[in-house]
Amino acid sequence: MICTLFTFVRACAVWQGRTGSGCVCVSGVSMPGVWGSGCWVFGSLLIILLAITLHQEISGPDIFPPVRMAKDLKTLQDEYRQLNKSCFILGASGETGKELLKQIVQSQLYSKVTVIGRRQLNFEDEAYKDVNQEVVDFEKLDEFSSAFQGHDVGFCCLGTTKAKSGEAGFIRVDHDYVLKSAQLAKAGGCQHFNLESSKGANKGSSFLYLRVKGEVEAEVEELGFERFSIFRPAVLMVDRVESRPGEWFTRKLLGPFSYFFPTAYSVPMTTLVQAMLNNAVLPSDKKVDLLENKAIHTLGKMGEEKKK
Repeated sequence: MICTLFTFVRACAVWQGRTGSGCVCVSGVSMPGVWGSGCWVFGSLLIILLAITLHQEISGPDIFPPVRMAKDLKTLQDEYRQLNKSCFILGASGETGKELLKQIVQSQLYSKVTVIGRRQLNFEDEAYKDVNQEVVDFEKLDEFSSAFQGHDVGFCCLGTTKAKSGEAGFIRVDHDYVLKSAQLAKAGGCQHFNLESSKGANKGSSFLYLRVKGEVEAEVEELGFERFSIFRPAVLMVDRVESRPGEWFTRKLLGPFSYFFPTAYSVPMTTLVQAMLNNAVLPSDKKVDLLENKAIHTLGKMGEEKKK
C-alpha cells in the first residue's frame, strides 16, 4: 500500500515536470499546476500518516515477559477461581461495562459479583441471578461507602463525553466519580483496581479529555493499591446504543486502517474486555500495569488459538 502511494506521488511529480510550469497533463489536456501540487501534497500526507501508523504498529517493548506465561491461560484461570475472589463493576450500563459483566458471568472467575450504579439494571438471562446490585448516588458517595466494602477486585468503566454532559459534567463523571469510587474501594479492602482510560491520556495535555484522563490515572495511582491496572484503548470498535456521531464517523474513517494496521488506532470492545480479564489472572510483580492499545490487543487474544 505504501509502495502504491509512493508511485502515485512520483507519477504526479513526473507529470508536473513534463507539462512544464507546474501543469499536469491528463489525457492530452494541460491542467493548472495546482492539481499537480495538490496531488503531491495529498500523497505526501498519506505517506507520512502511514509511516506513523506503521511505526506505532511495530514499535514498543516486549509487553509480557515469558515468566508471566509460565502456565497456560486456562490453568491460570482455574487457579484464580480457586481463590474465591469477589469483584465490583462501575459503569455496567455502558457498552464496555455491559460486556465485561457478561464475560465475568460466563467465565465464573469471581465467587461474588457486584454492580455499583445509579440505577437498578434489569437482567432477563437467568445467568445473572446471582449478580448483586448496589444503587448509589454518585453525588453523595460517602453515604454509600458500604457498597465498596469487601471486594478484592474493582473494574471501573465509568465515562461520559463533553458533548453529552458538558465540560463540568464530563469532569465530574470521568474524574470526580472515578477518584471517589477508587478512594472508597481502597478503604473497603480492594486490592486490584482496574481503570478503563484512553489512548493518549496525559495530565499535561492541552486537550481536556486527555488531560482529565491523565489526571485521574495519576491520582488513583497515588492511593497505593496493591495492584493498579490502567487500560488505554484507542478508538473502541463497537455499535453503541447511545448515539455518538463523532465516534461513529471516526470508526468508519479508521475501518480501512484497522484492516492493515489492527493495533494502531482502534480495538474491538470485546478484545478490551477480554484483555482486562486475562490481565487479572496473570501474575504480576508490578504495582502499576500500564497497558497501551497494542498490549490490549495482545492480552485480549491470549488463548484464542487453543479455543480454535
